[in-house]
Amino acid sequence: MSSNMTISKERRSANYHPSIWDPEIIDRFTTSYTYEIYGNQFEDLKENARRLLTSTKDSSTRSKLVDLMQRLGVAYHFEEEIKEAISPSCLHIEDDHDLYTTALHFRLLRERGHFVSTDVFDKFKKDGKFMERLSRDVKGLLSLYEASYLMTVGEDDLEEAKYFSFKHLKSSMEDTDESLDIPLHWRMPRLEARNFIDIYRRDPMNNPLLLDLARLDFNLVQSQLQEELKELARWWKALNFKDTLSFARDRLMENYLWALGITFEPKFSQCRIVLTKFVCILSAIDDLYDVYGSINELEKFTDAVSRWDTKAMDGLPECMKICLSTMIDFADEIANLIQSKNDFNALPHLKEAWLNLCKSYLVEARWFSMGYTPKLSEYLENAWTSVGGPAAMAHAYLAMGCTIDKSTLNCLRHGSKLLYWSSLITRLSDDLGTSQAEIERGDVAKSIHCYKKEKGASEDEARDYIKNLIAYSWKKMNEDIIDSKSLPKPLVNMILNMARTAQCIFQYGDGIGTSEGVTKDRLISLVVKPISISTHS
Repeated sequence: MSSNMTISKERRSANYHPSIWDPEIIDRFTTSYTYEIYGNQFEDLKENARRLLTSTKDSSTRSKLVDLMQRLGVAYHFEEEIKEAISPSCLHIEDDHDLYTTALHFRLLRERGHFVSTDVFDKFKKDGKFMERLSRDVKGLLSLYEASYLMTVGEDDLEEAKYFSFKHLKSSMEDTDESLDIPLHWRMPRLEARNFIDIYRRDPMNNPLLLDLARLDFNLVQSQLQEELKELARWWKALNFKDTLSFARDRLMENYLWALGITFEPKFSQCRIVLTKFVCILSAIDDLYDVYGSINELEKFTDAVSRWDTKAMDGLPECMKICLSTMIDFADEIANLIQSKNDFNALPHLKEAWLNLCKSYLVEARWFSMGYTPKLSEYLENAWTSVGGPAAMAHAYLAMGCTIDKSTLNCLRHGSKLLYWSSLITRLSDDLGTSQAEIERGDVAKSIHCYKKEKGASEDEARDYIKNLIAYSWKKMNEDIIDSKSLPKPLVNMILNMARTAQCIFQYGDGIGTSEGVTKDRLISLVVKPISISTHS
């Protein structure tokens, strides 16, 4: 977000720069990679890859194939085959497995919610410490490093594995394409696929079949993403928030990056479109609470949301009425869509999601108006909701297109620990990327400032504490992956991907408020520019 602030007697402004993606630019997105032209070739590649996977009987070779398919972004085509291959009954960790294979099997099983004891690494230790001879096994160390990020709270041996592998890899990674900045488990899947395709292309031992499939799959998915964005651009242009809500962020493409990060599979097209609309409306209402409305106006606005009635907004500025009517119209649109497809009345759940979100915004607005800095625990108790995670996942689940299960909805509303920790990571990542600019602009204190004031800590100490809290939250999420049998697997993946996408977007600062630089480059590579598939060189 911009650190500049314009102050008038009446309104604050965040001075967000205009969108760099006009609807006309989005409407000109085009690609030659369409299913009509490449469909037959794509289906042949897919079936050949399926045969390769099912005909590979050696479990170690098969697990390497699965890992490759995951990193190349094509594993979603083979869900049932991979589910069978990466199960405790089919994938074992043997005494004679080397470090690379042991760590890979450990990671693949834990990723799928299967508990594996850390005792499997004891054979690589002497007197409780990892053997120094392993320091020359770069491939094994990298596999151990990635596996260590599936640790849960209290698994100190995996903390040691992470430290040991990182220490020795740091001096050995100069000649490889791999990076230790962000572990695999924390990476946004589609961005990882785009980057790894380039890395794998340069591998002299690459499998041409998998490389061709990955490139063509990426380009065909991209063609669908372009069509979704064209539809969204028409919707966004018709809303005309750019003119009617001039204080708010105009960030359709950047908001679509959130949806794409949460789920990229073609079958979840409706889910992406709903999520993008949700984030666009959320952003405007967030800015309404953060920089535009007075506390009295915001109290009245929140009351109108609770009544779900625009008539309760008499005397409020027109832009606030626009926000509420847009929220109501959007909820009605989604509810009607779900009613027609699932014969389920989703409107009460959508209302509740929006009201909880606006109530959490109001808490922060009250703090700001009072000049109050909460303790970190008090801040986080509200902030995991105000970041939008619970409301986003409610919309995602309702728009997935699956049969809606009331117990799953209740779990999302009241008791999903997985959703709590993912939302917390999303909030803390956001704070690390945006807090300084928001404090300078004049906004409610974020987690870093709360910790500094509560503990008398320096900026660096506070940032380190928040980073450690993110790492702890991942450990708790890893526990909940194993325990989350009550949630559908696609929803579990979306919840995990929300945290991954947040860490990606805010990795180098405010990736939403500021559109240039890394965010623009990522959108170009993911949505605009196809991968060349002419050669394997």
